[in-house]
Amino acid sequence: MAPLEFAARKQAPEADPHYRVPPHNIEAEQALLGAILVNNEALYRVSDFLEPKHFLEAIHQQIYELASSLIRAGKVATPVTLKTFLPADADIAGLNVNQYLARLAAEATTVINAADYGRTVYELAIRRDLIRIGEDMVNVAFDAPVDLAPQSQIEDAERRLYELAETGRYEGGFQPFSRALTTAVDMAANAFMRDGKLSGLATGLRDLDAKMGGLQHSDLIIIAGRPGMGKTSLATNIAYNIAEAYTSEIQADGHAKAVNGGIVAFFSLEMSAEQLATRIVAERTGIPSSVIRRGGINEADFEKIKDVSIQLQNLPFFVDESGGLSIAQLAARARRLKRQRGLDCIVIDYIQLLSGSGKRSDNRVQEVTEITTGLKALAKELNVPVVALSQLSRQVENREDKRPQLSDLRESGSIEQDADVVMFVYREEYYLANREPRPGTEGYAKWMTDMAAVHGKAEVIIGKQRHGPTGTVELQFDANVTRFGDLAHDRQLPESI
Repeated sequence: MAPLEFAARKQAPEADPHYRVPPHNIEAEQALLGAILVNNEALYRVSDFLEPKHFLEAIHQQIYELASSLIRAGKVATPVTLKTFLPADADIAGLNVNQYLARLAAEATTVINAADYGRTVYELAIRRDLIRIGEDMVNVAFDAPVDLAPQSQIEDAERRLYELAETGRYEGGFQPFSRALTTAVDMAANAFMRDGKLSGLATGLRDLDAKMGGLQHSDLIIIAGRPGMGKTSLATNIAYNIAEAYTSEIQADGHAKAVNGGIVAFFSLEMSAEQLATRIVAERTGIPSSVIRRGGINEADFEKIKDVSIQLQNLPFFVDESGGLSIAQLAARARRLKRQRGLDCIVIDYIQLLSGSGKRSDNRVQEVTEITTGLKALAKELNVPVVALSQLSRQVENREDKRPQLSDLRESGSIEQDADVVMFVYREEYYLANREPRPGTEGYAKWMTDMAAVHGKAEVIIGKQRHGPTGTVELQFDANVTRFGDLAHDRQLPESI
């Protein structure tokens, strides 16, 4: 777009060669606004950090603020919808409102560059703020009244610089205790009204929910286990149960809020989205995924798969199968999903496949510390539970009792410290099956008895829980379809006739 001659560009007295115009880029502002008007999705690439005040021109501030309000309300922001909110007789560099909005849209560049233009506008705004602070410091220092101590000016400059440094961060700073108290009471009221009387998101597993009160908002929950224990299956089952239970209601501001269940983001760093989908289909149909993959199904099985697939079409379950994600990339994608679709739970399979924000460090413990700290910060920022899977070290295999402990977590220091809940998945059946004696030997009958006692059972060992008790929860596990379920206790079995 050819630059328009705005008044801001004519402020410098031509006679004064020492006058410097504050840094700005009108073309970047115009290009960004044009991209938003052409494709409203462009707003979500910059709305995290860009505010109306960051634009130099007042008309650009108005256009950005109006477009943001319309888009967040679920409406479309175009030159046609915006013009009714702007003064029709305004003169914008020789153009009226209709002409100027049409020109912005007509000469817009691609949405791909929106984030770059947004960063340019933002960085120039920060520089202008720095210049203002610097100018004020110089002017006050030159013309300071007698009763103004230099220390007072230093403190004022420090305060303003700190406020500028905090720009763009999500909510921070102190808040009255009364506000925190209100939030706590609201949480209790919502738990009372919610199905299951849980304060957090229901996992769909009765005994686990009873122990934890559901998955709590802003918690980092670690599910750890050795290979073959079923930690991915447990995470998948929980994620599916949350998505399946999702119901919402529209709030006064037009946004949907989850009443039960929630919208799930599943970062599958190990499995492809197709493998994850096959697992869920197998779990719901009762047909083993190995049978589905090799095509060993009959017509009735196919009908089952088809019916389940139709039911799963509209599930609020989003999968990201990108490998080698950094913690910064994962956080950015989660924020974008929260803005665009909503988000109530994040699942990550698994921590050791994430990388830090910089180059891969030789010190893996330090890198995992950055990852777990970032995950906890993300859980607080988005106010959702983050369920992250973790591997266990091989030292478990060297013990007689192979039930995991907190010290078995790989790079355990930061994981144990940052996590609000640490759960271990343990299946005695897995280890017993690998120790099968030869049939007919003396120990075979005992092995058969032991196998019968643990067949189809799994233990979820809660090794750490900030808000509740630790202990063990027994679950049912069907290895053929990788499905966890509630274990029928003796007192819950139907009476025998």
